Amino acid sequence: MAGVITVSEPFLILPFTGLSPRQFAKPVTAPRRAGVDTTRRGRPWSLPLEDRMLLVTAYWRTYLTIRQLAPLFGISKSAADRIIDHHGLLLAPQPRRRFARDTRRDVAVGRPLPGNRNDFKAWEQSGAEAAVGRTMTIADGGYPGTGLVMPHRRRRGEELPDRKQERNRSHKQIRARVEHAFARMKTWKILRDCRLKGDGVHHAMLGIAHLHNLNLAG
Repeated sequence: MAGVITVSEPFLILPFTGLSPRQFAKPVTAPRRAGVDTTRRGRPWSLPLEDRMLLVTAYWRTYLTIRQLAPLFGISKSAADRIIDHHGLLLAPQPRRRFARDTRRDVAVGRPLPGNRNDFKAWEQSGAEAAVGRTMTIADGGYPGTGLVMPHRRRRGEELPDRKQERNRSHKQIRARVEHAFARMKTWKILRDCRLKGDGVHHAMLGIAHLHNLNLAG
């Protein structure tokens, strides 16, 4: 059965990836150079590499069930399931050692933790602290004792001096750019209505961070 979603129809790439065809070529090129598309033992892939990557991003962006998405690509549900499991990590960004000042880009993604974990504990236990290293990093007021740059707090009955208010304004402006990045990433429905298990959430977050950065890079 022929699929109706394929990279051979370039106009379909943008709605299912958020990227132009030229931008989408970048996350496909790296796996191909790494030999992912070479002949392997066992059952061959049902789709070419470009369409397999498009299937993964379409799953993340639309959050259609695999049973719904598989016929749109002209393959079985089990084949679609294998593609998503094997190719999600191929979209993960390469670890960074140096960080640019453009805070709109994602530079590190920590592992997900239970929702009742305090922010400052999650900062350490998720691996985000280790990934950032000694790079100066800002945060909201929920990270005391971490060394992160937080806004000044006003004590009850007191007013902040002008210099601290000015620093808080600057801090807020930078944090707004971070919140905008979060908002843009939440256009991927899988991050809003997630029903993934195991490492699925982490793999999706890594891949979406990479695609988000590609979109900003132009």
